[in-house]
Amino acid sequence: MVAIDDGSRDVAPLKDKSIAWHWELMFTRPLHQTDDLIEQHRLLTRVAELADHGRIRPTVTRTLTPITPETLREAHALVETGRTVGKVVVHDRAE
Repeated sequence: MVAIDDGSRDVAPLKDKSIAWHWELMFTRPLHQTDDLIEQHRLLTRVAELADHGRIRPTVTRTLTPITPETLREAHALVETGRTVGKVVVHDRAE
């Protein structure tokens, strides 16, 4: 399993099933000021190009509009369930 998150998950239950969990932190290079920091720029530029050409798409599964206290609470409640797949977007206008 692979996760791109803050690394705060309890993965101990996976151990006895021999399931490997791997993290990817998007900002490792900037956080640690690595010698290959320019690679972060190259990676983000390439991802932007792929998105601009429709080769990759975000995993938006729910869009809430407009931005109000109610929609923000709804979005937060959805994510708090721990069952949300994809991204919940709160937007100022319908797309």
